[in-house]
Formats: sequence, structure tokens, C-alpha cells
Amino acid sequence: MTDTLMPQATSLPQERRLVTEIPGPRSRELMARRTGAVSAGVGGTLPVFAERAGGGVIVDVDGNSFIDLGSGIAVTTVGNANPRVVQRVQEQAAAFTHTCFMVTPYEGYVAVCESLNRLTPGDHPKRSALFNSGAEAVENAVKIARAFTGRQAVVVFDHAYHGRTNLTMALTAKNMPYKQSFGPFAPEVYRMPMSYPFRDGPHAGPEVAAWATSKMDKEIGATNIAAILVEPILGEGGFIVPAPGFLPALAAYAAAHGIVFIADEIQTGFCRTGDWFASENEAIVPDLITTAKGMAGGLPLAGVTGRADIMDAVHVGGLGGTYGGNPIACAAALGAIEAMEEDNLPARAREVGEILGGRLRSMAERIPSIGDVRGRGAMMAIEIVEPGTLTPDPQTVQRVADACHRQGVVAITCGTYGNVLRFLPPLTIEDDLLREGLDVVENAFAP
Repeated sequence: MTDTLMPQATSLPQERRLVTEIPGPRSRELMARRTGAVSAGVGGTLPVFAERAGGGVIVDVDGNSFIDLGSGIAVTTVGNANPRVVQRVQEQAAAFTHTCFMVTPYEGYVAVCESLNRLTPGDHPKRSALFNSGAEAVENAVKIARAFTGRQAVVVFDHAYHGRTNLTMALTAKNMPYKQSFGPFAPEVYRMPMSYPFRDGPHAGPEVAAWATSKMDKEIGATNIAAILVEPILGEGGFIVPAPGFLPALAAYAAAHGIVFIADEIQTGFCRTGDWFASENEAIVPDLITTAKGMAGGLPLAGVTGRADIMDAVHVGGLGGTYGGNPIACAAALGAIEAMEEDNLPARAREVGEILGGRLRSMAERIPSIGDVRGRGAMMAIEIVEPGTLTPDPQTVQRVADACHRQGVVAITCGTYGNVLRFLPPLTIEDDLLREGLDVVENAFAP
């Protein structure tokens, strides 16, 4: 690792350390309190409670130190409690915590929008608007596209995940746990085939895109489509990387028919894949791009950025929200973006990806149940199947994840079929710690 790419320093020892059983006594006490106070509908992954985190570790209330391979689901890309984020947050909290940007605006909101306009793909004039969550960003992107085009239909894809609000549940493909019992859902949402190379067979990206656009023509009519919404690499759906040519073909179809092309970069954005945004890999310039997760170092903030003519099509007062672009979250985002730029985190993500990809491919050669290794940069995954088949094996994935948790590694799953183990380490993780975490993952496959 070069000096310019050294992980951000932290006072926490960067080590895996187990001092109690998992969960420990204090975590068990807190879990009992959680059961009595928190809705049973809120899910959970590890049965431990965090006390501190930084670099590549999370320390629980019992003193156990876990290697973090999840980053709070791609949120703490710059490392937990990154010093640049902490300093800006402390300064902003001491100045003021809220005024509502729509009532008394403040510079931080404007500065974040300027950064988004500068960093997102394309050199055309852009505008941005800030919100609280990825689902809000997606919902507002759809509103903007409908206002601009005067059309209603929205096209999404198999295996997509776009959020948990009513509209974004309709946009999301997976029923459990996201949609079950929550309908009816918003209308005028149409789902198309997604390029999924592991399961598509030999079909090239443009070929799958042609299937999708043909269905759009026949089932919806291009002149009725307001937006095509797609994740450049699917997140919750299984870290699916579409075959080359699929996304450019969709973007070209959208441009030819006056359709707003929206890239949902909520999980892929902000250096995660080795570029600032995953769309850059195939030189795609979305009309609109939605962001959240890694943008603000752990604070809730989301954005929609895009062509100025599209973003300005909404009537005054049509976009906003009481907390959208909260000043403390904006301060955190400015600190996180500073860290990404000054520490060259796109390059660091590529380094992490080399370690992840090399090790996971090596594991796949020895572990028959690993059917596919995929991803880009520090966003990698393995799909687990019954050996020699495409049959999903979610039981093995859960067994492996549980074993990792017991051995001090944060491992998280995803996938339409629940059979994908995903890797999203903070970019501040040390190489040796990452390798140790992968050792634990590999050992967890043992019967």
C-alpha cells in the first residue's frame, strides 16, 4: 500500500479480539431490553451491541472486537468516526443544529450540492436537492422525472431494491421481508429483465437490454415512460454486475425516447466500486443520480443530482422536507467528501478489491458451493449454490454468516434468493485485518 493510501488512523486497536462468548453478558442484557422496547418488525443481524468503532473494527459492549466487513451496509466508507467527519459535526452542532433549509437556508446545504454537481458523472449544468434517506431520494427522483416528462410510467428491473416507502416498495423486486403484507402499492411501475450473467447463460448485455426495451415498447409504450431506474450494480438483489453493454443500451434507449435515465447509486456511490460512481465504469452519464449511504460518514443524508433542466422542472415548493439536508448531516458529508478526495479513496477501493477478489476467487476454486464471485472494488460478493447447480443455498450462507459472527467478523447477506454473502469493508481497513477476516470467512465453510 502506498503512503497516500494509508487508512485513516484511529485510537482503537485494529484487531479481532474475543473476550466473552458471542453474545456476551452485557449484549444479552441489552437484547432483553430491545425485545421489550423495540418493534419485533425491526430486523437484526448480529446479537451484539456496539460501543465503539473505527478503522476496520467494531467493539461491542462486552469488549469484543469484530472485523467489520459490512460498513453499516456501505455507509461508513471513510471509516467510523472519521476525524474529518467528527470535527465538522462537532463544529456544526455547536453553531446550530437545525433551522430548516426551506425557512432559513445555510451554506452547508449549498456546499454539499456543489460537491455533488462537481463529482457526479457529466460536465453539463446540474442541480441537486437533499433528503434524509435513500428511499426518499429515489421517490423524489421519480417525482422529478414525472414532472419533467409529463408521463407516469416507471421502469425498474428484476432483483432491484430501491427502498421501503410505499412507492419504493413497488419499485423493489423482493417480497420478503420488504413488501409482504404492506400492499397495495403505487401503480404505473413496470418490471423488466435484468442482466444477471451467472444465471443468464451466454447472453450478452446488449441482448438482455434488447429483451427489456422490446417489452417496454410492447407492454408500456416508450412515449408513456417517465423514467428508467436501475442500480449500476444491484445491491440487496445480490451484488449483480450486469454484463457489459447492458447499461449503455438502456441509457441509449432512454435518450432516444425522451425518458429520464436514473442511476440509483445509493449503495455503489462515493468510491465504493473504485470509481466515484459505478456508472463511470462504462462511461454512462445518467440524467439523474440518487445518492445516500456513504455520502455522510454515517449521518442520514441523501441526494438527487442531475441535469439542470430536469431538476428545475419541479414547481417551487415541490421538493423539500423538514429535515432534508440537515446542517449536521451536511457538515458530515463535507468531511467525508474531503476524506475521499484527500485520501484518494477510489484508488484505495481498487486496492481493497484486489485483495477481496483474489481471495474470493481462490476460495471458489476450493469450495464447491461458491458458484460465483462478482463485484467491483470494495463491493464484492459470493453466490452460494448447491454444488454443480444454479440452485440457491441460503441455508449454507446463513450458517457461514453465523459462524463468522461467533468468530468476531461482521458478515452480511443479501440476494433475491438469500444466498449471497457480500463484502463491504470500510476503506480504512488495514490489509492484514482484511485478510484475517477473509481467513475467518473461509474457515466458516468447514462442515
